[in-house]
Formats: sequence, C-alpha cells, structure tokens
Amino acid sequence: MSSSAPIQPGTVGGLLAKKIATFSENPVTMLRIERDGAVTRVVLDRPDVRNAFNAELIARLHEAIEGLAADEANRAIVLAGAGKTFCGGADVAWMRDSLELSHAANVADAAAMSRMFRAIDRAPQLVIGRIQGAALGGGAGLAAVCDVVVAASDAIFGFTETRLGILPAVISPFVLAKIGSSHARALALTGERFAAQRAQAIGLVHEVVAAGDLDDAVARIARELQSAAPTAVAKTKALFAAVGASTYDATLDLTAAAIAQQRTSVEGQAGLRAFLEKRPPPWAETGR
Repeated sequence: MSSSAPIQPGTVGGLLAKKIATFSENPVTMLRIERDGAVTRVVLDRPDVRNAFNAELIARLHEAIEGLAADEANRAIVLAGAGKTFCGGADVAWMRDSLELSHAANVADAAAMSRMFRAIDRAPQLVIGRIQGAALGGGAGLAAVCDVVVAASDAIFGFTETRLGILPAVISPFVLAKIGSSHARALALTGERFAAQRAQAIGLVHEVVAAGDLDDAVARIARELQSAAPTAVAKTKALFAAVGASTYDATLDLTAAAIAQQRTSVEGQAGLRAFLEKRPPPWAETGR
C-alpha cells in the first residue's frame, strides 16, 4: 500500500471513532490502524508474542472492525500482522489463565472471540488478509474469514488446536465455509501445518507471492475494488450470507428480490447507464 497515516478521528461515528483513534495513538493497545484513502489497514501489533490473541486483543479488534464497518468512506479492510508472523493463534499466558476459568467463564471467553470473527465476516467492505510467517489456530481462522487472502510463499498455516487437546470450535463455521468438510477434517483432525501453496490449492488462500511483494499484491486488489460499486459489494456479501442460510426453494424469491432492488436503486441505475453509454460509472471516477 502507499503511504499510510493513522485513521483520522471523525471518519466513523460516536464512541467507536474515539476508541479507534485511541488504538492508533496508544502503543500498548495491541492494535494499529492506518488509513490510506478508502483502504484501512488493521494491524495486530503484538510481534513479541507472534500477534497472539488474548481477551484484550479480541475485544479491541472486534470494536475496531465494527467501527470501520459503519464507515461508508471505507471501501476495504486489510488484516495484517506486525513483525515476522501474521498471527500465531492464542497467547500462551491467556491459555494458562483459562485453566483456572469455570465452564461459564470459558463459554463467555469463546463467545467473545466468536463475535469478533462474526463482525469481520459480516463487515460490508472487502476484507483482505495479508499473511506472512505463520497463521496458526485462530490465525488460520482469521485467514478463513477474509474475503481475499494473499500469502507470502514461505507462510505456514495450521488448524493446530487438536495438538493442544482443544477444538477449532469458534473458527469452524468460517473454515468449513471456506475450504469444505473434506479439507477441514484432513487438516484439523491431524493438526498438521501446511504450506501456502497447499492453502491456495484448497481455497484458504487466493494468491501466493514472494514476501517482498505482499504489499504490492494487496494494493493491486484494492485498486481492482475501485471498479466495483460500493453498495453492490456490500449487498453481494449480505446476499451470499443469506443464500447460504436459506433453503434452495427460498433462494428463488430471495435472489429475484435482491437483483430487482439493486437494478432500480440509484447506484444500479447509474452503473447500467454508464455501461450502455460506454463511460466509467461514478464510483470509478471518484474511487467511492
């Protein structure tokens, strides 16, 4: 991506805007947020522990994503990790503390993490995963929940929870949706680590590049997004989620209503007229 700057206060509303601004300014918040035009980079910033998840990072990432999701000027969210590793999964100290938690407290802990993943999954913007080093456990789950994933050619992935005697429970809806039951079983039941090339072959990763080319690849994808209408992108994500949760018969009315609504919308009308008149649509001219 080109020169980045901290996200400016006022680009999202209310308390979330203040929280996001604080994340950018406070070096101990574990999260760094940078704005570059219509693209926002959200960086897990705990390189000393391989950007591992703990309760605080989960809460802060959830809050940040919710704030960015409400920002209409934001077209894309890039999830990245500081240092050599994207995300190594759960923090060792956090796992140690979990040994002392009651069943109810463990449920609450897991539910908080699930809500974070669901916020990313339902964000109306394109979510791009920028993966270097390793994406293990919950880190691999983050890759699964992204819309587009670019990985360094030497990156390593793994659904490694079973090797710790636990389950890939919270990430399972996103992993199954992304790579299907066959690959999920083969990889999660053994807990094996696998290369970026295999991750691409099974659909977890969409593009594999040299580590030094990661930012260029992410920037190229973000530029491609400028040709797509903002509302159409958001509604397509919502439509796919609705279709996935519907019966086959129900999708007939659901999809017919969705395309009819978009065709008659201001954005749909503008896009169709621009195509017929062989000129760029308004969002391609403005980048919004």
